[in-house]
Amino acid sequence: MTQTLALCDLAAGRCGTIVRIDAGLELGARMRALGLLPGRRVKVIRRSPFRGPIQVRAGQTDLIIRRGEAAAIMLLPCPAEAGCA
Repeated sequence: MTQTLALCDLAAGRCGTIVRIDAGLELGARMRALGLLPGRRVKVIRRSPFRGPIQVRAGQTDLIIRRGEAAAIMLLPCPAEAGCA
């Protein structure tokens, strides 16, 4: 079985399915409002250098997320051979 991984640890170009969001009520509500829900597939588009924000794609929407917030989003990574769209 594949282990979960925090969104902040996923490499650029890789994707995964959100399993859970380990955040307080306010941040959890913000993530849900952005469309980041358990079961949603997300792809890391770009990672800023020097621990900057991460650009992710969820469906048709691109989002910029702080690394601290991305650390609360736990994913089940897609296999490397599964061409992430």
